[in-house]
Amino acid sequence: MNKNGVCIFSPTEHAVHLDLIGKVHGYLSAESYFNSLKDQDKTEKTYGALLNCYVRQRQIDKSLSHLQKMKELGFASSPLTYNDMMCLYTNIGQHEKVPDVLTEMKENKVLPDNFSYRICINSYGARSDIDGMERILKEMESQPHIVMDWNTYSVVANFYIKAGLTSDAVDALKKSEERLDNKDGEGYNHLISLYARLGQKNEVLRLWDLEKHACKRCINRDFVTMLESLVKLAEFEEAEKILREWESSDNSYDFSVPNILIIGYSGKGFPEKAEAMLEDLQKKGKATTPNCWTVVAGGYLHKDEVEKALGCLKTAISLYVENKGWKPNPKVIAGLLNWIGDKGSVEDAESLVTLLRNVVPVNRLMYNALIKTYIRDGKEVDELLDRMKKDNITENRN
Repeated sequence: MNKNGVCIFSPTEHAVHLDLIGKVHGYLSAESYFNSLKDQDKTEKTYGALLNCYVRQRQIDKSLSHLQKMKELGFASSPLTYNDMMCLYTNIGQHEKVPDVLTEMKENKVLPDNFSYRICINSYGARSDIDGMERILKEMESQPHIVMDWNTYSVVANFYIKAGLTSDAVDALKKSEERLDNKDGEGYNHLISLYARLGQKNEVLRLWDLEKHACKRCINRDFVTMLESLVKLAEFEEAEKILREWESSDNSYDFSVPNILIIGYSGKGFPEKAEAMLEDLQKKGKATTPNCWTVVAGGYLHKDEVEKALGCLKTAISLYVENKGWKPNPKVIAGLLNWIGDKGSVEDAESLVTLLRNVVPVNRLMYNALIKTYIRDGKEVDELLDRMKKDNITENRN
């Protein structure tokens, strides 16, 4: 429409369009669009949009030269410009350069905003420089134009947790909670996850109750966070209560919600509970995935309950048609083939290999299992060796 003259874009609209071009087609296309603009449309907005395209694709040299041009034109007067550069250094792992950008920003009389300080705090935390992190936090807290937010204190709490400074982490979490918007489910979820990492079950449950009261309705994402936190704490009874809350809600069915508990049970040595959940979902006509059945198979395999593991793997493979692109866990496959090779029957081996052919390329490990069972049953292996040749599998003569 802009090209045809139907609608004449303002510089701000050009900036939005340029940013979209960069997202979809890359910075080279964004450059071409920028270069085609009239001089009056090459403003701080459009220059800033092109800088953002360079930063998004981690083009260091182009970002630096473009920033220099913006400075020469007097277009580097916004925190957004410097924040972009701090994001670039963060994304390429050069955290040590972030504070220099903040310093330059202040020297150029550009007031840092919340994000400016937060990304600088992150740069110190990423380098395990707690003193530096605290110094920037105090500076931020002292700025009259800054309204402290929950996100900044949660970032600080995260690095305190990583450093093993539990008391300081809790203090930061309390400050974060004080600044939560009553209806900010994302904020509650973030704090719940951090308290789970601290092992503080009571705080996790307390915040969940507050979130339900404040947000009125919890969406699937909220249930996912809560279940992940309780599974991390190995609080399976509480997790089952949360799952029942989700089941009784009006939320749409999303397998990722119960799958958290299924994976948790499998990983903690309770694959039978995980399998029971999957069977219950199937009885209710709910969708499951081949991956979750493979996870349960791995849980059984870890307990040496190989026959049950094999049953779960068969179910996983039976679901493969509806889930193109899925591949079973190689460790689970190897474990089952090794067991069948050592203890299984020819029928077991043939059945599993036939199933596996549908989802993974045939390999030597499959034939090794077959050969072992054939030899143990006193059967000739000549026919197997012929099959190996047809499948381009060479014999292991070691």
